[in-house]
Amino acid sequence: MANLMRTSNPALNEKAFKGQVAIGEAMTLQGTVNKTGLLLLCVVATSAWTWGMAHSETPEAAMPWMFGGMIGGLIVALVTIFKKQWSLFTAPLYALLEGLVLGGISAIFEKSYPGIAVQAVGLTFGTLFVMLLAYKSGVIRATQGFKLGVIAATGGIAVFYLVEMLLGFFRVQVPAINGSGFIGIGFSLFVVIIAALNLVLDFDMIETGVQNGAPKYMEWYGAFGLMVTLIWLYLEILRLLGKARRR
Repeated sequence: MANLMRTSNPALNEKAFKGQVAIGEAMTLQGTVNKTGLLLLCVVATSAWTWGMAHSETPEAAMPWMFGGMIGGLIVALVTIFKKQWSLFTAPLYALLEGLVLGGISAIFEKSYPGIAVQAVGLTFGTLFVMLLAYKSGVIRATQGFKLGVIAATGGIAVFYLVEMLLGFFRVQVPAINGSGFIGIGFSLFVVIIAALNLVLDFDMIETGVQNGAPKYMEWYGAFGLMVTLIWLYLEILRLLGKARRR
């Protein structure tokens, strides 16, 4: 994980912008916003593809695209983190690959709980708007203590998910956490809150890059980092709503 002054998002941390000084045109906030919008369009485009497949007469046809998007998205994300200069190409590719995953997962939830996908999308963008407003108005400040708390919580969640995944190979489940009871819903709500707070850290690091005169390609990198958090937030909200519907 990161040190005290970094965001818990590995794509948007203090080191990401360190030493990134523009020789020509510099990074701007508006440019980052525009590129984030383009990445969202990429996600929507490929999400519609696997969503349509999952609702067709052969829904199993969406599975290879989903797994391909999952593996490919992870690889492209790692490449982007280590080769920021390539983000002009890798950021849109990451968004397209992740869209394949989101479309399929959303369709699976939608079949069990009609209307849940629209609710999750609405809550995700609503959360984004509220957190941006809270950050810009100064209600929430990315202080050192705030960063430390969010980083620690995010790290704990990551470790828990990793352990749960390893236990899954041995068919060991954690029913209380994954269930629709008080503990399960409480855990998912906690994860959603932490994911939302990560948005504040992302806003802060993007703004820092702009203030420090980072190169123009860092707009794509900043948009990529924000997409990583938004996708995580959407999936956690979808999971939370699914648990709530099962009650």
